[in-house]
Amino acid sequence: MIEELTFHRLGIQDLADLVVLEQQCFSAPWKEEQFLLGLEREVFKVFGLKDGDELVAYCSFYHVVDEMEILNIAVVPERRRHGAGRRLLSLVLQICLKMGIQNGHLEVRVGNVAARALYASFGFQEIGVRKGYYPDNGEDAILMRLDLENLSGA
Repeated sequence: MIEELTFHRLGIQDLADLVVLEQQCFSAPWKEEQFLLGLEREVFKVFGLKDGDELVAYCSFYHVVDEMEILNIAVVPERRRHGAGRRLLSLVLQICLKMGIQNGHLEVRVGNVAARALYASFGFQEIGVRKGYYPDNGEDAILMRLDLENLSGA
């Protein structure tokens, strides 16, 4: 149940769990080295939801001054469509507001209809397309933008 999930800032101590979740969720997963390089930088943040000690979802993003870019949101397959992604995104965007971030950006696969609907429910707007963006299958990416002052759904 979603109520049992706890929210955490993730760090190097969570690296192994992040890599496992990444491999479960993506056809072109990040490698441990990529997470490690990010986690060593102050502008890179990762937050997650845990059920006890089990990482069930995470969201990573970069931030610079008043802008952020969501890099990945991942939810273990058996927990999808039960509100974990919505709760995680809501909490992350609330933190971004407290950090003074005004604009959010992300790229999402054209075929990821569920994610696109989730982002739209928070007020993200489609602003462009990157043709052939994803190297594993050449799928296009939809570019989305959010003005956090107009945040909805959180």
